Amino acid sequence: MESLNGVVERITFFNEDNGYSVIKIKSQAFPELVTVVGKMGCVNIGSVLNLQGQWIFDSKYGKQFEAHIFTEAVPATTAGIEKYLGSGLIKGIGPVNAKRIVKRFRADTIRIIEEEPGRLHEVEGIGPKRIEMIKKAWEEQKEIKNVMLFLQDHGVSTGFAAKIYKQYGNSSIQVVRENPFRLADDIWGIGFKTADGIAQNLGCDPNSYERCRAGILYILNQLAGEGHCYLTSLQIRQTAVEMLEIKEETILETVGHMLEDQSVVREGEDTYYLPSLYFCETGAARKIRDIMAAVNRFGQIPIEKIIAEVEKENNLSYDKIQIEAIRTAAGSKFMILTGGPGTGKTTTTKAILKVFAKAGARILLAAPTGRAAKRLAEATGMEAKTIHRLLEYKPPQGYQRNTENPLTCDVLIIDEVSMVDIVLLYNLLKAVPDEAVVILVGDADQLPSVGPGNVLRDMLEAGCLTTVKLTRIFRQAGGSLIITNAHRINRGEFPVLKGERGSDFFFLPEEEPQKIAELIKTLCAKRLPKYYHVDPIYDIQVLTPMQRGEVGARHLNEILQESLNPSPSSILHNGQRYKLYDKVMQIKNNYDKNVFNGDVGKITQINLEEKTVFITFDQNEVQYEVGELDEVVLAYAVTIHKSQGSEYKIVVAPFVTQHYMMLQRNLLYTCVTRAKNIMVLVGSKKAVAMALRNNKVEQRNTLLAKRLQELFEKS
Repeated sequence: MESLNGVVERITFFNEDNGYSVIKIKSQAFPELVTVVGKMGCVNIGSVLNLQGQWIFDSKYGKQFEAHIFTEAVPATTAGIEKYLGSGLIKGIGPVNAKRIVKRFRADTIRIIEEEPGRLHEVEGIGPKRIEMIKKAWEEQKEIKNVMLFLQDHGVSTGFAAKIYKQYGNSSIQVVRENPFRLADDIWGIGFKTADGIAQNLGCDPNSYERCRAGILYILNQLAGEGHCYLTSLQIRQTAVEMLEIKEETILETVGHMLEDQSVVREGEDTYYLPSLYFCETGAARKIRDIMAAVNRFGQIPIEKIIAEVEKENNLSYDKIQIEAIRTAAGSKFMILTGGPGTGKTTTTKAILKVFAKAGARILLAAPTGRAAKRLAEATGMEAKTIHRLLEYKPPQGYQRNTENPLTCDVLIIDEVSMVDIVLLYNLLKAVPDEAVVILVGDADQLPSVGPGNVLRDMLEAGCLTTVKLTRIFRQAGGSLIITNAHRINRGEFPVLKGERGSDFFFLPEEEPQKIAELIKTLCAKRLPKYYHVDPIYDIQVLTPMQRGEVGARHLNEILQESLNPSPSSILHNGQRYKLYDKVMQIKNNYDKNVFNGDVGKITQINLEEKTVFITFDQNEVQYEVGELDEVVLAYAVTIHKSQGSEYKIVVAPFVTQHYMMLQRNLLYTCVTRAKNIMVLVGSKKAVAMALRNNKVEQRNTLLAKRLQELFEKS
């Protein structure tokens, strides 16, 4: 192997999953910066690296040094120390303070911070509070380095080191040694496979109960993430044997112990649940029955008289379908209002609201996401909250509104119910008083919830709940090609792709993904903003079937960030550069910050010295430590799944045959129905045809429909 020494000038790329990095170093042996690639963990700008490896030639990037072994040292020169400290490595020291500290202590700077941090008060602008912050951050950084080295020795990505240290502190290495499978339970982003990799490198017995139990829980959680509420014995055995590479008898024995300690619930002979999902599914069914069994105080109101008064006061006239929906809502305790785009769900909901308000009802409105709640509020002129906010979620206590402290309402209306999973449904229903009227509004042909269950479809399939299905397309909606094509797609008919001038639906044919990506960039940065006079960042949304690939969300976000956001202020985390004014999306529920999966915000502040980023979600500014930025992703382009419940002025969407794994009719339908004013489809007719043909709705293991049927047969 050859050797190379140098100072890290730039970090071009870092993959958190495997620690692979691309960096630029300055070496005295070469006049230009040298590109170094390899698994180097979280090296820092300004660090001095001693590398061993070999020179390679990449056809795209040219000559590079591939590092196999590296050691990191702090810089020796004052310029190097300043760059090292100013890189954002230590919370409390940014570029300005790094310059001041190095100017005062010169080459002795690192020793001062290490051994005599109190002397930092000699530097202008650094008081006792900041000294404590720097001292703590320096100690943490040293411990994180120890965790990194420990993980590196055991072949695991060093990108997890900061998360592990944040969870366990100075006990990190001890915890990992004793039971590495705890990582999968305790730390978001670290799954069973990562924990299992550490365990194997530590020499853990592959047949141990701890490993088998963790593996089975991982399988149940993983498939819950794909929508399943339960698994069969065969699914568990087949998946576990393949993943864990152990005998079936060991799996069955482990499942037996898990049933005893109640970490798994079995119903009947062959249905295995995570306890939380079992209680949510059974509890939701029972609560729906209880609500429907209670007396409806609106059943005797003079409904015809109230409808006439509302029409007169608001100078409007409801059609037969809307009047029938109003009558049904007033006469029901639990009703589902469903229909496709343009069929008047919103208008009918408003009509129902007005009549209940006239009858003196206390009404609450909610939706699963912030954007959906905002749309509901704008459409009805009434306050609407997210379901989490309605239930007053407070960590770590949980939902403040529950069986003991129910919601104060006579009527509860929930919009975009297709997005609601079984866990959220149960927690919502627990907080609903039995005497209230519940009206659920949604489109069953949309994609199902991201979480477990198929709530809206299951409730419709049960056949025992009052349902009003709107089918007639209103005249004003009928003139929209977006609405027309949405219904054509839903029926499996090819959409009208030739949009005339003045149309709201356009198709731009292009086969090559690289050209499609460039076309999307031009559409978003130039053509659409110029023609429609819209904000290219917040009025235009790119929706794509997948994360990966040339026209996947990740790559499109890179090129759109570059072309739409020229801000020089930025911060780097795990290879992703976040810029001031970037549009970002939260990708996990964070109850402490009161932001939830799917919320879209804007980066409004970046503080390199404090290593913090502020993101504003609907006027709510939230602070993130730099290590928490893996909870957000750029949102210039998002997957169609993530767009559920949202509506955008202009949607641009690539559909290519390379996405064949994801091309389904309900995916295309959901995509098109997200566009409010303009829909631009870019790609190939063949890909559209593939999506139309694939109408196989993914079957999810749920028993909500069956439970509802059984409960109503008994009652």
